[in-house]
Amino acid sequence: MPTVFITGANRGIGLELARQYAHDGWTVIATCRNTLSPGPIATISGDIRVYGLDVTDFRQVDRLAAELAQTPIDLLINNAGVYGDRNYGHDGIDYADWEQSFRVNTLAPLKIASTFLPHVAAGEGRMIATVSSVLASIAESSPNSASYAYRTSKAALNMAMHVFAEEVRPQGVTVILLHPGWVRTDMGGAGAAIDAETSAAGIRRVLNGAGMAESGRFFAYDGREIPW
Repeated sequence: MPTVFITGANRGIGLELARQYAHDGWTVIATCRNTLSPGPIATISGDIRVYGLDVTDFRQVDRLAAELAQTPIDLLINNAGVYGDRNYGHDGIDYADWEQSFRVNTLAPLKIASTFLPHVAAGEGRMIATVSSVLASIAESSPNSASYAYRTSKAALNMAMHVFAEEVRPQGVTVILLHPGWVRTDMGGAGAAIDAETSAAGIRRVLNGAGMAESGRFFAYDGREIPW
């Protein structure tokens, strides 16, 4: 059966993706920062393999890649992320938090995609998906909520993965960017529009229908392409 690698799989969208893929018989390599208290991921039935990983610790990323050197990965999902400082104006910015948001949301996904590229290239699915946000779209998102750290780190993520997609295209690896919707999770809040099950199911449909023609492009969970 195919193998999916999911970062930040201990809660929210990552947890639901792990649950759905495991239910369908996939081997799920699930990462979270604290394996001593992984939460619900430890109770999912199926072939779930939980590894500790702080995505901002690049030495940990390298070590895990070496540990899994003989494991082909059909689909890698960069899901781990932070919302960052939810400021409402330029005069309230926490610049240290902004730097950390870039490390988690922008640098870490590219590091993971790059480091695990040989594993993905060795798989049959040959796909890397990264969770972004419509708030990264200059053309489409509303300017009403400042959220400088989150929006700019996700916009930079989009560009990084767009460039990466073209760089790895000769290897036959598809790279997809995803907006999961406004989801009822710890990050999205109780008033969000959809639940994690709906988001994860939509993401899976998008990825199932994607190929090299879609590589480097940005899609919502409902299949709609989002402008940069």
